[in-house]
Amino acid sequence: EYQVILGSLEFCLSGFIRKSSVEPRHYLVSKTVEEVQKIIQQLTTEISYKATRFQAISNSGIHNENIKVLAPSQFLITVPLRGLTGYKENQIRHWRYYTVHGAKLLSSVRDPEELHQWLEVEQFSKSLQQWHETDVNIEGDLVPAKVLIVFRELVEKSIVSCNLSNKVTVLESFSSVVRVAVETSEFQVEVELAPTVEIPTCWPEKARWPRCLKRWPSQEKVQCIKSLGFDLLARSNYHWQLCFSRAEHILMEGLDEDGGCRMKCFRVMRQMKEDVWCAGNKPVITAYHLQTVLFWTCEKYPRTKDWRCFHDAFLRLVQKLHKCVSQHFLKHYFVKNTNLLKYANTSDLDVVASKLAVFLENPVFCLD
Repeated sequence: EYQVILGSLEFCLSGFIRKSSVEPRHYLVSKTVEEVQKIIQQLTTEISYKATRFQAISNSGIHNENIKVLAPSQFLITVPLRGLTGYKENQIRHWRYYTVHGAKLLSSVRDPEELHQWLEVEQFSKSLQQWHETDVNIEGDLVPAKVLIVFRELVEKSIVSCNLSNKVTVLESFSSVVRVAVETSEFQVEVELAPTVEIPTCWPEKARWPRCLKRWPSQEKVQCIKSLGFDLLARSNYHWQLCFSRAEHILMEGLDEDGGCRMKCFRVMRQMKEDVWCAGNKPVITAYHLQTVLFWTCEKYPRTKDWRCFHDAFLRLVQKLHKCVSQHFLKHYFVKNTNLLKYANTSDLDVVASKLAVFLENPVFCLD
């Protein structure tokens, strides 16, 4: 017997019954997002006051597009940059011969990977004079590492000037990425703060999406998504990372317009991942990986009838996740030839794969 009861979300399978913590999780994460958002908004407002190039994050509740919950205690928050508008793609290939500190190199810097790109200030029809300054610009390039150095200093000063030293601590990092630990009423949350160029005016050529003859999502939704553009995040030394938060938000928002159970499947899979398959503060598989698995599965199974039976739909999702984790390969949904698990710890992935295999042999839902 298999049954799903919304509300308490009870599962009955082979006589095994336990109550789910999907609802308590939602409450806990919502509360944590609210607390972190309030603190980071205060911090970024102060940063914006000190340096107009950086913009304060918005205060729009749990569905804030600036905030990505990778795990209950691991967030990515994008901090918008001001004064860069009228973006256009650059087709001319240049070789770069400089270090992030501006010193000359004899050999050129490597080309960006598929999900990354260079960014020249001349790619914007309008740009503040500050973006032409040497603290962030080398030979016309906006260099993420230099932007992050400026941003880190502002974060450290603003923590002090906002009297947030008891709530926010800047974490040491081997890279130029800016991470802070935020104290909430429940637990400590690690937050990566990523300066972000928002480009709502065009769709990047690297994202050759949708693929031909796909029935999901609908053409109307595709046009809506592509009209929202993309973002570029400062998360590495030389290259800016493409990000599609607005597109992903729209895909998730209308997931079950046909009355299907896609969102229910996603929430339960996320809960199982956090409780059983891949627990911990810094999991090798995050909610973002699960969301990507969901998008690929929705594309492969576009029909309404494929999402009527929770049991079958959920097992399909877990099978797809198991395949990706065991092969150490998960394609980015929008940018082909990008493996989201390329730099993941393979031993950790193998542990998750073995747990997923055990579950698939005897699919019992053990959510407490």
